[in-house]
Amino acid sequence: MGKVSSFNQVSRRAKKLEANGQTGEAIKLYELFLQDFPKNTRAQAMLEKLRSSVSADADEVQDDYTTARKLIERGELANGIALAQQIVEKLPDNAPVWNLLGTACFQDNQPVEAERYLRKAIEIDKNFGVAWVNLATLFYAQNRLELALKAFQNASYLDPENGGLLNSIAGILISLRRLDEAEPFCVRAIQKQPDLSGAYNNLAIIFYRRRKHAAAKQAFEKAVQLKPDDMSALGEYLYVRAQICDWSPLPPELRITKPLGRPGNSISPFSMLHFEDDPLAQRKRSEIRSLDYVVKNQPPTFQRPASRPKKLKIGYFSADFHNHATLSLMMGLLALHDKDRFEIHAYSYGNITEGWRRSKLQKMVDKNWDVQSASDDEIVRHARAQGIDIAIDLKGYTQFARPRLFAHRMAPLQVNYVGYPGTLGTNCIDYLVADHTVIPDAQRDAYAEKIIYMPHCYQPNDGGRVYPENTQTRTELGLPEDGFVFCSFNACYKISPREFDIWMRLLDKVEGSVLWLFQGNDDAVINLREETKARGIDPNRLVFAGHLPEAEHLARHKHADLFLDTFNVNAHTTASDALWAGLPLVTLPGEQFAARVAASILTAANLPELIAKDEAEYEAIALDLALHPEKTIALKQKLQEQIKTCPLFDSEGYTRDLEAGFEAAYDRFLQGLPPDDIEV
Repeated sequence: MGKVSSFNQVSRRAKKLEANGQTGEAIKLYELFLQDFPKNTRAQAMLEKLRSSVSADADEVQDDYTTARKLIERGELANGIALAQQIVEKLPDNAPVWNLLGTACFQDNQPVEAERYLRKAIEIDKNFGVAWVNLATLFYAQNRLELALKAFQNASYLDPENGGLLNSIAGILISLRRLDEAEPFCVRAIQKQPDLSGAYNNLAIIFYRRRKHAAAKQAFEKAVQLKPDDMSALGEYLYVRAQICDWSPLPPELRITKPLGRPGNSISPFSMLHFEDDPLAQRKRSEIRSLDYVVKNQPPTFQRPASRPKKLKIGYFSADFHNHATLSLMMGLLALHDKDRFEIHAYSYGNITEGWRRSKLQKMVDKNWDVQSASDDEIVRHARAQGIDIAIDLKGYTQFARPRLFAHRMAPLQVNYVGYPGTLGTNCIDYLVADHTVIPDAQRDAYAEKIIYMPHCYQPNDGGRVYPENTQTRTELGLPEDGFVFCSFNACYKISPREFDIWMRLLDKVEGSVLWLFQGNDDAVINLREETKARGIDPNRLVFAGHLPEAEHLARHKHADLFLDTFNVNAHTTASDALWAGLPLVTLPGEQFAARVAASILTAANLPELIAKDEAEYEAIALDLALHPEKTIALKQKLQEQIKTCPLFDSEGYTRDLEAGFEAAYDRFLQGLPPDDIEV
């Protein structure tokens, strides 16, 4: 054992040894240190403390501890816990054994016992940093973020040079949306440990949340370069590149043709929707991601009632019960649910708690539960206590989702609906609401859930929305008064060179035309203008629309002539918005769910002629309409005439169909039958 010149160094090494039950080795470390620094009072105190904790049968206890630790590491938790409990009966003041018990109970899904044992370890030795870290990890898993933050801070106070602890504090602050406080901890973590990829990853998240997309891209790229096998960081790096329309070649080390990830190191399925149109690959990503949310306790078996309840209790779970696209789609459905047959519960775990839509929602549903600060366990217990019959996940794998809620199973039936366009790849979700357009028979195997097939479009729409007349001129919006206006109000990440090449050819062939895009972020604007110039088109023929409140945004659609859809990820809410505002849309359906939504919407709007078979037809349809204004006028007239009667905006009919699907699914449960595909 070599000599150590710093007390802090020897103290950290000794604590690690003690945490592993190697108290004798920790004693030797201090003895060696004191040979060189005999007057160091802190080392003397620590040595005496360790010596006093060692009993006459230390060797036997040490052997038992080692055995218990190995049992726990092998997953033999019950035997390891039993042996550790025997040890603490002999040595009730041994902090490492209490810590071992706590971590084992945490793994065994005994959170109450885990917290009690870890607190006991800290009570014995408040300077036992490992126990603070384990307690923080327990609190974080329970979504008790403030307590997790304090525990990590205590651990960092004991080990201030540890970059990993500083980064953990940053991660908690990010979860608490306290970005200004989180950033300095990321910076300090990088200063202490320059190769800490996780700190760059957290820094990237902070930049991203602040809409500093280019800086986020650089930080994600650094994280992946430091840890090339970090699939989560790679997915976010690819996604933020897409968001700023950075289509430059990937660095050679990042050119993974089909990134899938693995359990414990999964890639975000949502972040990869734009990357490739491959529903089987998306299913694989979802299956891998779902393993990150597996809970160790066996979900309960729900008792089947003797007969169907008078009212089925439907629980909608989301972070987006505010002025958000999902709630915009669902307002008609929520208002029209049959309250004689259904009791509607809204579980809101998002941090936005105001807005006009939320206010209306609270009057539409029977019970509105604000559970943003509740742990997963608390929400699960509450849902079960309320007797929820069907729990509906409106988030899937999108930002701020809480998939672990459904892994615990909150209701006899659990449904993936609207928020995420694809499979969740887990057996804890029984059904996915879809239709035969978004999931054709040829792609059925790409979806793990059983399907509730809606007769028209799976997507709900609010047929009661109103918006004011737009009185602006085209010139005031930066558009030509007479030229043809191609439009695509999709998010920037959905645009790829594949469709952009077609759009530029259309501009080239249609004199005086412009392309009206949504101004997502400044970096995307710069990059898209450069891409336009590179294709020989004047960048000024791109016009960018800034963010507006929904009603005003819908109203300005009248100044566009044709909406051009994106391919791998279609317009979803954006497509139905365009049609509701009287703007026709041309689409090219792909293979995966996200690439077929606009085709489903157009089918339900009775506009199948705008669904192209291939890229050539997509371009031909758009060009024909642009060169023949009378055809565009006739198409808009057709849309205007049937907008109130087509299935897409029949909120009443849609609601009755969805309710029939829910009832059919529940009837199977009532009869003791497993979930199966349902045709409504």
